[in-house]
Amino acid sequence: MDLDLRGKHALVCGASEGIGRATAGELASLGARVTLLARREDALRAALAHLPTPHGQAHGIMAADVAQGDALSRAVAALAADAPVHILVNNTGGPPGGPAHAAGIDAYLDAFNKHLVANQRLLQAVLPGMRAAGWGRIVNVISTSVYEPIPNLGVSNTIRGAVAGWAKTLSRELAGDGITVNNVLPGYTRTQRLEQILTDRSQACGKPQDEIARAMLASVPVGRFAEAAEIAGVIAFLCTPAAAYVDGQSIAVDGGRMQSI
Repeated sequence: MDLDLRGKHALVCGASEGIGRATAGELASLGARVTLLARREDALRAALAHLPTPHGQAHGIMAADVAQGDALSRAVAALAADAPVHILVNNTGGPPGGPAHAAGIDAYLDAFNKHLVANQRLLQAVLPGMRAAGWGRIVNVISTSVYEPIPNLGVSNTIRGAVAGWAKTLSRELAGDGITVNNVLPGYTRTQRLEQILTDRSQACGKPQDEIARAMLASVPVGRFAEAAEIAGVIAFLCTPAAAYVDGQSIAVDGGRMQSI
């Protein structure tokens, strides 16, 4: 199985912690040169210090905010002009919880800009390099809600679905250029996002977080929360030469929680 990513440059968003950081580590271990993107430079530098360099890769960081659209486009375009990006992992923290009907218009617009619009900006900045190389991998970290909406995550359910539709469309447009586009749908994973969900649900219903966690795990056949590295392994595989014929897919990594096929 060809998992060799030597000579490939990966841009991983949300890479200072959680799934993004774990993904950066997996890609680096397979030989890719990795650029970590997130808002906080101090957190990025801490993550950078732990990236493996099995082939002497020179990894880097980019402190950028996906909400600052024009600045994001300029920064990533400059990066790609200097070192073409072959792998793009779109990974951004989800919107606050709450029912869809109660969310303000600004909440939808903010989430749309931070997710779909930011992804489009990143795509357009790196696409010329992928096309020139005749090789590219785009993986979007979204949510199982694209198949089964999650209660009390109204804005997130809506925006994640939009990103899934965008990705499927791109997969058909770009396949002829040797570029695949896929989505990974994490289940309940031990990240800051999970802590936020537990807090929100606890406040909404007045129950302790550990009780809510037990109720969540009752729906997971594997019986535990995922570790970030378990999600990262699937993302990394989709970025390898071995996954060249996997395109336009939304792959759940959820311990069997989803009941749909």
